[in-house]
Amino acid sequence: MPMTPPSPRPALKRAVTGPMLLLFILGDVLGAGVYALAGTIAGEVGGAIWVPLLIALCFALLTAGSYAELVTKYPHAGASAVFAGKAFNSPLIAFLVGFCMLAAGVTSAAGLSLAFAGDYLSVFVQVSPPVAALVFLGLIALLNARGIKESLSANVVMTLIEVSGLLIVMVAALWFFRTGEADLSRALSFKPGVNPALAVLSAALLAFYSFVGFETSANLAEEIRDVRRTYPRALFGALLLAGAVYMGVAIAAASVMPVERLLTSSAPLLEVVKASGLGVSPRLFAFVALVAVANGALLTMIMSSRLAYGMARQGLLPRALTQVFPQRRTPGMAILATSVVAVALTLTGSLQTLAQTVVLLLLFVFISTNLAVLVLRKDKVQTPHFRVPTWMPVLGIVSCLLLLSQQSMGTWLRAGALILVGVGLHAVARAGGVKPLAPADIEPAHEKTS
Repeated sequence: MPMTPPSPRPALKRAVTGPMLLLFILGDVLGAGVYALAGTIAGEVGGAIWVPLLIALCFALLTAGSYAELVTKYPHAGASAVFAGKAFNSPLIAFLVGFCMLAAGVTSAAGLSLAFAGDYLSVFVQVSPPVAALVFLGLIALLNARGIKESLSANVVMTLIEVSGLLIVMVAALWFFRTGEADLSRALSFKPGVNPALAVLSAALLAFYSFVGFETSANLAEEIRDVRRTYPRALFGALLLAGAVYMGVAIAAASVMPVERLLTSSAPLLEVVKASGLGVSPRLFAFVALVAVANGALLTMIMSSRLAYGMARQGLLPRALTQVFPQRRTPGMAILATSVVAVALTLTGSLQTLAQTVVLLLLFVFISTNLAVLVLRKDKVQTPHFRVPTWMPVLGIVSCLLLLSQQSMGTWLRAGALILVGVGLHAVARAGGVKPLAPADIEPAHEKTS
């Protein structure tokens, strides 16, 4: 009796349009960080909060250029791991790069769940933070599993809400200027007794966290329509829009409130709105902050599940993670696995610890991606793709090294422990007979745009 050949696994659906992708990136970048970091950055540099934000934007754009070139050249789910595997011809390096990205994404989602369950939620309901965090992650997983189109449709609404909150801050500042009490000169002043250059570099590490998130979009490469034209436009457009909003918010915060008051508040932007006399309800601003946190967590978990799916398809993680829900065409097992890990991290770490670890892990990923651009210039593909000047990835590497120099020893130890876990998982995968795909087998995809 002849055997029926196994049916091919369903592919991911190309449902992401240009506007959806732009809002995806913008929503991920404009996350919870900006609502809490203004005061912390002011503690490093004084009222000139916008300066380290501008430096961080420039650093982010350098590495974003490398992502734009590689995503349009090799449009595959798995992104950073795919680039590293093809560039360095090493399954171990490919795994570690992908694992750093995956660990950073899941760690970030865990931290955001703790942020969601904190003081902003208590404005509306009193509930145990661990319980609230776990319920939150469960709801995020269900939305992620339902479908990429449904998830990004929710992202459109949430991004518009969180952007409106930042616009409220700028409107409040303009309103406050009418009173004649605003002091624009504070936005041009540095903290007394510090070297401005060193202070800006130190604060740029904090500011860079506000731009982290653009890299997650690379893992949607197989779900983007006309990826080679759409991706670079959406990526650079979202980063520039986010930078413009951040500059406006930073100048507004410093002009309305003395630096000393920004430093003592865990919700500095809410204090700015209150001080402006605009009459915006604190509950409204708390709602906007919760939406910002939820949006960041949703987008991060979308990235993490797609990255796990892509790595498993390369043979770097167990094949079970390549299972796709036939009806929804979403990576079901990858969503389940990343959600379980996020739950575990939520129960074992603090928000500050998790946030610091995220940045360090991502800097390793960014260095690898910038190096991969230079190495893969010798690999010619027939399909036209975006290309950045050589100096951009070179300066991207330099910027990452500068930011690494600002990390604490405790953060290095935590990230090192996670990387050792990754080495162990890779060894287990190899011992279990999971054969990695050769980098030469990863070829540019010939896509359909409809």
